[in-house]
Amino acid sequence: MSTINALDHEKNARWAAVDDYVWTSLYSTPTPLLSSLSAALDHQHASGLPDIAVSRLQGAFLAQQTALQNRKHVLEVGTLGGYSTIWLASAAPKVQVVTVDIEAKHTEVARHSVTQAGFAERVEFITAPGVEALSKLRDEVKAGKRERFDFVFIDADKAGSADYVNLSLDMVVPGACIIVDNVVRRGRTADAEVAKTDVNVAGSRKVIEAVGRNPRLEASVLQTVGEKNYDGMLICRVVD
Repeated sequence: MSTINALDHEKNARWAAVDDYVWTSLYSTPTPLLSSLSAALDHQHASGLPDIAVSRLQGAFLAQQTALQNRKHVLEVGTLGGYSTIWLASAAPKVQVVTVDIEAKHTEVARHSVTQAGFAERVEFITAPGVEALSKLRDEVKAGKRERFDFVFIDADKAGSADYVNLSLDMVVPGACIIVDNVVRRGRTADAEVAKTDVNVAGSRKVIEAVGRNPRLEASVLQTVGEKNYDGMLICRVVD
C-alpha cells in the first residue's frame, strides 16, 4: 500500500550492525515465534513482495507496546506479508487483530504466514482500499457490531495516513494508542520544498500537522535508525 522510494531503503552498515548485535543479544534463544517470524519474511520475499516490513526490533517494540498496555483489539492498516501482524497477534493470548490491505496478494501471503505461525484464530483479514475498509469498520463499531479498538498501527500508503488516523479516532477507546510508521523519511519530512514533489513526505507532514491540531490527541515522533535506515514513528495517545 506504500509508494516506494529507493532512498528510503538504503542500508547503513553501522546502524544495521547495531540492530544485529541487539537482536542476537536479546533474542538468542530459538522459539517457535521467532522461527515463524523468520519464515514469514522468507515467504514474503519468495512471493515477490517488497522488503518494506518493519524491522525485527520494531516488530518487537510493537508487540511490547501492545502487551504492556494490555491491548486486546488491534487494528493494522497495511498488512504486507503479515510480519508485523504476527508480532501484534503474539503480544498476548487474548489479542485480536484486524488487518487491512488493498492488495489481494498481500492478504494471501500474510494469511499463509499467520496460519503457519498458529495465529489464524486471532487475525481477521480485510482486502480493500484503506478508507473504504476503515469507513465500514467505523460503521460496524458505531452499530455495536464490533468492539472498539485500543491499539492502531498504520503502515500503509503515506498519502492516506491522515485519513486513516481520522477514521480510527471514530472507533477507538479513550486512552487508545495510534502509531503511524515511516513519518521521518530520512529527515526529508522537515523540508517543505521536498513535500511539493514527494507524496510520501507530503503525506507524513500532513498527518503530523493534523495530529498536532487535534485536541483529542497527544503525540510525539520517535526518530529511529537501524537495519531499515533512518525513519521514525508518530506515536499518539487518544486523550478522551
